[in-house]
Amino acid sequence: MIRKTVDNVKEALQGVEDGMTLMLGGFGLCGIPEKAIAQLVTLGVKDITCISNNAGVDDFGLGLLLQKRQIKKMISSYVGENDEFERQMLSGELEVELTPQGTLAEKCRAAQAGFPAFYTPAGYGTEVAEGKETREFNGKMYVLEEAYKADFAFVKAWKGDEAGNLIFKGTARNFNPVMCGAATITVAEVEELLPAGSLDPNQVHIPGIFVQRIFQGQTYEKRIEQRTVRKRI
Repeated sequence: MIRKTVDNVKEALQGVEDGMTLMLGGFGLCGIPEKAIAQLVTLGVKDITCISNNAGVDDFGLGLLLQKRQIKKMISSYVGENDEFERQMLSGELEVELTPQGTLAEKCRAAQAGFPAFYTPAGYGTEVAEGKETREFNGKMYVLEEAYKADFAFVKAWKGDEAGNLIFKGTARNFNPVMCGAATITVAEVEELLPAGSLDPNQVHIPGIFVQRIFQGQTYEKRIEQRTVRKRI
C-alpha cells in the first residue's frame, strides 16, 4: 500500500509554493482545515489563489492569510463575516471572483470526477455569464462553466485511516468531500487517524483513492461563527 500518512502538518504541506492555487474545505468556520491554514501562515507563502466558500472571520481561518496579505485572489460564493475580506475587495487590494454557491461546489466536483466543464442555468443573464459560452437546452438557457484547476486541496475530516479513507461529521460534510481529488494533491487532516481497515466501509464518505496525504491534527478550536440561542421562557 502506498504510504499516505505523514507525521505532521509541516510534512503534509511540503511542495506548497508562492503563486499556487489552493482549495480549502469548510463552510464559514465549520469543517475548515485549521492546521493547514495555520501552517500556510507560518510558511509565509504569498500571491496564492484560494478557492473556498468564504474566508472565515478576521482572526481565524482564511482571515489569518488575508491579514498577512498572502492571498492574491479569492474565489468564493460570498464575503461572509470577514470585514478584512470586504475591505480588501472594495479597495481593490484583493482580486475576488464571486461564484454562485452551487456552481462553486459543482466546479470542484467536476474537477474531482475528471469533467472539464458543465452547463448550469445559474448566473445566466448576469455578470456571472459575461464572456462565457451559453447554450439553450429544452427552451432554457445555460452557462458553460469550466472545472477548477488547483495545485493542492486541503480538507478536514472527523476520522480517517492510513489508506486515506475519510468520514466527515455533521455539517462538516460541506465542501470538503467535493474538494477531495479535485486538485493535484489532496491533503486531509483528521481528528482521529486509524489503521487501514478500521473504518466501516459503509460509513466512508470519501475513498482513499482521492487522498494523497493524511495526518492527525491536535487541539482543534472549532469556533462558532454566529452563536444564536433561543430566549428562555
